[in-house]
Amino acid sequence: MQTFQKLSLPNMGCGTWAWGNQLLWGYDESMDDQLQAVFNLCVSNGVTLFDTGDSYGTGRLNGRSERLLGQFNREYVGSNRENICIATKLAAYPWRWTRQSMVKACQSSAQRLGKNVDLVQMHWSTANYAPWQERGLLDGLADIYEQGLVKGVGLSNYGPKRLKQVQKKFAQRGVPITTVQVQYSLLSTYPVTQLQLKDVCDELGIKLIAYSPLALGLLTGKYSVGGFFPKGIRGLLFRQILPGARSLLACLQEVALSRNKTMSQVAINWCICKGTIPIPGAKTVEQARENIGALGWELDCGEIAELDKAAASADKKMVQNIFQTK
Repeated sequence: MQTFQKLSLPNMGCGTWAWGNQLLWGYDESMDDQLQAVFNLCVSNGVTLFDTGDSYGTGRLNGRSERLLGQFNREYVGSNRENICIATKLAAYPWRWTRQSMVKACQSSAQRLGKNVDLVQMHWSTANYAPWQERGLLDGLADIYEQGLVKGVGLSNYGPKRLKQVQKKFAQRGVPITTVQVQYSLLSTYPVTQLQLKDVCDELGIKLIAYSPLALGLLTGKYSVGGFFPKGIRGLLFRQILPGARSLLACLQEVALSRNKTMSQVAINWCICKGTIPIPGAKTVEQARENIGALGWELDCGEIAELDKAAASADKKMVQNIFQTK
């Protein structure tokens, strides 16, 4: 069993940047050099937590996200190298239901990364549709930690009730839960305001990771009613949400102008001020610089209160992950 009790995540106080499935949207191999530059810029600026998943990349891109992240990690030679923390999520595929299948999945991720995973997370809970499957997956997650294959374990898309049950189960084996990851932003406050997940995490000494802190780009200011929308389901979602979010976006823009920051930076900083670790994605150096600009400063209490009020008044919010438990 591991001799340490908890994985020490980097930059807990100032936020982090993550590597998610955004890496593979429109991906081709010519992007590799640019993505390496993004990785280098982030690490050199002290942003050293990278989040991925073994399901990010299917078909011909199978496992590509983890492979690329491992490659970028090996080729980086600048400052803060010793602080790099690579987290991955293991999918609860229908054919993955034994504890040994989880161990093998983690070993496969490590092989693609070219190093042991630092933080391994259960990508989603099966409690909403196949509770019998989750028992083996959770046992396997704890086995991974006990076998010394990782420094810490975490959960994703878990609510407070289910989290408490899993934490009790793991505590009996001496396995601490390091993180819980949920969708959280100014347009997705549900896990904190309604489920009160942050309070439970604080009580249990667990860090809350906020994925999609920019609400798929809705909080960047790039999109507006009557303007350009992305194609497909994402565009349909934006058309539904944007009309009722105009007051929130106006408030976000006002705070950004007064701070000489961008709307994205304010939205990310809001997550940080709420005590979470936001993990926005980035495919370009420009996007990475934008994310980094959210660090090193804090919104004041008045600004946070105004944003909270505007967020609460939004008519429609982001659709919650179908796997999110209570």
